[in-house]
Amino acid sequence: MTSLQEYFHTDWAAMTANDWVGTILTVVTFILMIVVYAYVLRPKTWRRLEKFKHIPMDDERIDSGEKNDG
Repeated sequence: MTSLQEYFHTDWAAMTANDWVGTILTVVTFILMIVVYAYVLRPKTWRRLEKFKHIPMDDERIDSGEKNDG
């Protein structure tokens, strides 16, 4: 068990500012993803969002900037 503890040991005092920023961003992103999944997978919200599921495949709604006169 000590080799496993040594493998996962973190020297908090030796972490640089970049290490801290990366750690904090990773933890915040993980928490936000859990919140988003919980929100989307709630049955009430899921039914409301279900009507938007075909938007990525809808080619007619894409505005390419070209004007079509007919």
